[in-house]
Amino acid sequence: MGQLEDLIGELKDKIIKTLGLMDITPADIEDDAQLVGGDTGIDSIDVLELVMMIEKDYGVKIENKELGAKVFASVRTLATYIFENQRKKA
Repeated sequence: MGQLEDLIGELKDKIIKTLGLMDITPADIEDDAQLVGGDTGIDSIDVLELVMMIEKDYGVKIENKELGAKVFASVRTLATYIFENQRKKA
């Protein structure tokens, strides 16, 4: 379970850097809190940037909007999706 927790922490850092969220620290993003439209102020345009970052950094594609809605529910769901889909390739 440690790898998933590490990935969650790493994703929080990358989300903040990718979106330039100056006022937010990784501690402000709860693992299971709503990611898009939640307290972080992340919107659908931000999601597009995150999708590109995930493809580039992790080699994991998010093919459509329906999948994206599920994957971006929280940092934990995002990390779980990346974790499970990275393994398939390896």
